Amino acid sequence: MGNELNGILEKVLNMPQHQRAFLAGQLIDSLEHQVDMDIETAWQNEIHKRVLQAKEGAVTYIPWEGARRNLS
Repeated sequence: MGNELNGILEKVLNMPQHQRAFLAGQLIDSLEHQVDMDIETAWQNEIHKRVLQAKEGAVTYIPWEGARRNLS
C-alpha cells in the first residue's frame, strides 16, 4: 500500500467503532453496482424471521466470547 493509503487506514482504525462500521458499509455499497432483488428479498425475509424469533423469545443468544470459542 502507498503512504497515502496507509495514512487513511491508520486514521480510520482510530475512529470509534460506529464510525468505522458506517464507513465500511459505505465502501461495500460503492462496490456493488447491481442489486440482485432475489438475494435482497431473501435477506429481508431472513432478517424479518430473526427479529420475530427474538421478540417471541424463541432463540437463545450466545455472547460473542462464547460464540468465538465455539468457532475454534
